[in-house]
Amino acid sequence: MNRLGGDRRDTGPLRLNVAKVHVPLTAVVFAWAGRRAAAAAWWLARRPVAVALLLVVLLATWFTSAHGPLPLLAVAAVVGATLLIWRHVSPGTYTPLVVWRVRGLWRSASVYRWAWQPAMVATGLAMRVDSTEYLPRIASLTSTGSVDRVRVRMLPGQTQPDWATNGQRLAQTFGAVDCSIRSVPGRVHELVLSFLTEDPLTEPVPPFEPADPPALTALPVAKGEDGQIHRVRLLGAHLLVVGATGAGKGSVLWSLITALAAGIRNGLVQVWAIDPKGGMELAPGSPFFSRFVYGDTPNGGDGGAAYELEFAQVLEDAVSVMRRRQATLRGNARLHTPTTAEPLIVVIVDELASLTAYVVDRDAKRRITAALSLLLSQGRAVGVSVVGAVQDPRKDIVSMRDLFPTRILLRVTEPEHVALTLGQGARDRGATADLIDDATPGVAYVGQDGAPEAARVRFTHVTDDDITALVQQYTPRAVPMLPGGLTVVA
Repeated sequence: MNRLGGDRRDTGPLRLNVAKVHVPLTAVVFAWAGRRAAAAAWWLARRPVAVALLLVVLLATWFTSAHGPLPLLAVAAVVGATLLIWRHVSPGTYTPLVVWRVRGLWRSASVYRWAWQPAMVATGLAMRVDSTEYLPRIASLTSTGSVDRVRVRMLPGQTQPDWATNGQRLAQTFGAVDCSIRSVPGRVHELVLSFLTEDPLTEPVPPFEPADPPALTALPVAKGEDGQIHRVRLLGAHLLVVGATGAGKGSVLWSLITALAAGIRNGLVQVWAIDPKGGMELAPGSPFFSRFVYGDTPNGGDGGAAYELEFAQVLEDAVSVMRRRQATLRGNARLHTPTTAEPLIVVIVDELASLTAYVVDRDAKRRITAALSLLLSQGRAVGVSVVGAVQDPRKDIVSMRDLFPTRILLRVTEPEHVALTLGQGARDRGATADLIDDATPGVAYVGQDGAPEAARVRFTHVTDDDITALVQQYTPRAVPMLPGGLTVVA
């Protein structure tokens, strides 16, 4: 039958005569040996530590046979003494450079390497094509005193959520308390599995000694689950603190105030505090604050409306400072540099819902909402930062929550609060704030814009005695004056 492009006839199977190529047996043997040698060289290149140890053992054996054991014993004694002195003089560098590296090598060989294949098969993260099994590859492993970080190269077709759903299974397989899975910036094929081998956040964290001057872009406020100090940025940022009653919101606020103490004393930082709960939380630090409004009615009036207008006035004064600084910095700088003449202003609101959702006076509510929105959208660059604490992060309570670049999520009562605060998928990536133990106030997940995963930390526990000592030592040297010559309202 004729078809478009010609006709097709069934002529049976096509027969091909392939020319035979005769390869000498020696060439086959050399090719096989070359492949084996290349594979061995690649295997050794991936294990430099093992190769170095093997060379040391071989050299030590040769040297001992040639010169006896005494020189080697002397070298070992010198190395041991050096390590002991290092440990005594600088434990801060000895622990990460020696102890943690040795621990990482040991746990890599004794825990992860031998159990990796059954773990991948049991969790469904391995793949089998025909009769060949493919496993995700361990690229590297580092360890701290409480966390093992296993860097993994995923198989084609796998994504981070595929691993996140198996976090608890992996933790159980490798005998860890928890496992969080984090992506690697710039490496879409790689993940970091953080195995929490023991939780250092079960005990309260004592407050850190304030630095003078404070590092406003990296304030030490908490202890991370890796045992290291966790720092947050305040200059050029706003902070939203979310947590249920008793979760430790006060720990977060006082950790920040403690870290700023030296800057407050020297005039580089001013704290404007709004405590709608009658000053119950922030009153002990009132000597630190340039502005302190806490719900009384100093000017008389009919109760609620009077002090709600006071809240609005403080926020509007901060907007005035922001406007004036914008005019000064326009065309000269994109980020304010705090000085004693123009300090960083930190507006702390202990219960944000009292200003955004529970305000009775309509005029005060309108003014508060307008001022807060302006500060959150424009204040960061000119050195006016807002720190707000709230129990309920829903939009009808905090309509401007998306304007906070840094979000701190303490224990909450609903799993949905995790997504509302840290973003969709945050709980699948390990931010299980609804499962935080009631007995560990101050434990939180810290998320920042641009960071795909939240860090688990515990903020310092600042007691009443600590606050008293802090006020005695770091009370401002002079009565603080607001920019523009405004009088201080205390």
